Amino acid sequence: MDIRPDNILIHEIIGLKVEVVDSLNKSLIGLKGKIIDETMKTLIIHTSKGRKVIEKKVAVFVFELPSGLKVKVEGKYLVGRPEDRLKRRLKFW
Repeated sequence: MDIRPDNILIHEIIGLKVEVVDSLNKSLIGLKGKIIDETMKTLIIHTSKGRKVIEKKVAVFVFELPSGLKVKVEGKYLVGRPEDRLKRRLKFW
């Protein structure tokens, strides 16, 4: 199944390019890189300055899909174990 804007929350996001566009921690805004790992509460991003760990619930992300489309996602919708998020069905998305 291809990653699309309507199914990104129930899809694997490791390997996607990402940018932090808003965050309670203002020093994270503008951070760009590639997602190299994901935990229940964090994303680990490889940037030009090394690895950065970003808490999901405090940030808003823009993911670049393989097709080139960009999708804005509030991190609070990503919180949870990755394997559980992949099984979840969201009615409001």
